[in-house]
Amino acid sequence: MFEQIFTRQSTIRRHRQGPLAEERRRYLAFKAEGGATWGTLCTTADYILAVANRLALGDKTTISLEAIEAAANSWARSSCKNPSATFRGRRRAFRSVACSWLGFLGRLTLPPREPEPYEHLVQEFAQYMAKERGFSPRTIAWYSWCIKDFLNRLVAQGKTVAGVDVKSVEDVFSWLGRKGYTRRGIQTYAQAVRAFLRYGEERGWCALGLAAAIVVPRAFRQERLPSGPSWADVQRLLASVETKDPKDIRDRAILLLLAVYGFRVDEVRQLQLEDIDWQRELILIRASKQRRARVYPLSQSTGNAILHYLREVRPRTKDRTLFLRMKSPHRSLGVGGLWSIVGRRVRRLGIVVQHPGPHCLRHACAAHLLAQGLSFKEIGDHLGHRSPDSTRIYAKVDLASLREVGNFDLGGLL
Repeated sequence: MFEQIFTRQSTIRRHRQGPLAEERRRYLAFKAEGGATWGTLCTTADYILAVANRLALGDKTTISLEAIEAAANSWARSSCKNPSATFRGRRRAFRSVACSWLGFLGRLTLPPREPEPYEHLVQEFAQYMAKERGFSPRTIAWYSWCIKDFLNRLVAQGKTVAGVDVKSVEDVFSWLGRKGYTRRGIQTYAQAVRAFLRYGEERGWCALGLAAAIVVPRAFRQERLPSGPSWADVQRLLASVETKDPKDIRDRAILLLLAVYGFRVDEVRQLQLEDIDWQRELILIRASKQRRARVYPLSQSTGNAILHYLREVRPRTKDRTLFLRMKSPHRSLGVGGLWSIVGRRVRRLGIVVQHPGPHCLRHACAAHLLAQGLSFKEIGDHLGHRSPDSTRIYAKVDLASLREVGNFDLGGLL
């Protein structure tokens, strides 16, 4: 591996003769398989050699964070004569590489983490949601967060799960309202808490009848208009990424999938290379909510954008996810990554929208299809809605059609 990274024989010899050469070689090979660039591999090789020399790992089974911190301070101080900012940067890099390498080898000792209050109850309820209720991982993660937050607030009030009462629960909900939570946000939070307490009643954790006594804030169906940019703004957004910049090439393909097809964030993020059928010009979507696949025709503009991305800028890696990070390590994009791609560009163009994230393009797609004369059934099928109620909200957006209904002459019938 050292021969593939370095060209000078003296450098290769130095890395070969250093301590734990085989362990360092395996880690560099792992980084290379993950798509690390040549420059990253060179820097990493130098740092882990310094780590191996400073920590004298030969006779030690595991290394603590305190030992790594002390070695990072000593190494940065002796190897850096520049201002303190450079010292801090080198110390941070040494510490980061050391933790990553030793974690890869299984030789990093982490300090014991103090369990959160009632963590075992949350874990048991999460297993129940997964095995008995069949909830999705994201729903389980959200419910678990709400329950942990709720239990921490109970502890802050000096309460226990066994002694919780309706007033304590309502105090938490009131606090959420004062902090600016919307009615929908408080409702989903309350639903998670009530489900947990209902399960707790069955397990004998809390008093019977507590869950039924909790009043969940009411959120009215279709009380808010879907917020999305106009189609003219969408066209401006797509035009802004028609450049030769590698990120713009990748982001154009992503924006087309979000705007033209109205896909959800997870549906775009989890696309695999095998989901594009180039021969039949089809794209397969594994729906994040319905847990069933949908097939769409691949439009020429979208297909060309994806093909341009694959041929020109997609990193060469074993990862089969379609869209990857441009910087090493080349992993799949997270939810926050897609939010940044859309939100940053929307704000830069001065497009005014309530929530400038990927979902606003889904709303723009639905409104555009409605303006083109498609029926609610056709729009719902295109967006992957299970219930017509999910599509019906866009009737509020088509103000032109509503005005035509309002101005209809009944011809003396009234």
